[in-house]
Amino acid sequence: MSREHHYKTTIQWTGNKGTGTSSYRNYERSHTISAEGKMPIEGSSDPAFRGDKTKYNPEEMLLSSLSSCHMLWYLHFCSEAGVIVTDYTDEATGMMTETADGAGHFTSVTLHPTVKVAEESMIETAENLHRKAHEFCFIARAVNFPVHHIPITLIK
Repeated sequence: MSREHHYKTTIQWTGNKGTGTSSYRNYERSHTISAEGKMPIEGSSDPAFRGDKTKYNPEEMLLSSLSSCHMLWYLHFCSEAGVIVTDYTDEATGMMTETADGAGHFTSVTLHPTVKVAEESMIETAENLHRKAHEFCFIARAVNFPVHHIPITLIK
């Protein structure tokens, strides 16, 4: 049985400095990402594309989506397997390549989760569950580049 889940977000450009997009340098790339009932996220483009380095850019949001989706599935499978996770941190990295025409695409992402488990006997299962989490991650299944995992598992 398949089920559909629908999502809605709003992007509001906030970078009009008074003359709109009258020239490439006359507007900011700033925008607000929002969804009903949630705190807004301030976004921009990467500083390499005239963006504000203090705001999240789409490339960082993609990494964060992959990382959080993986984490949520991973924690779910750990709870089912009796692996007690006491801490989880991931420092995701990604590689995007610009093409000659100015476009670009991601070529890979690597997740670097550091997981703390309650007991040494849980380490092997904890490490193996990263593969299962990857297989189930909605976002990883939707991208056309490899998503790698280099986990570290520690005892709490």
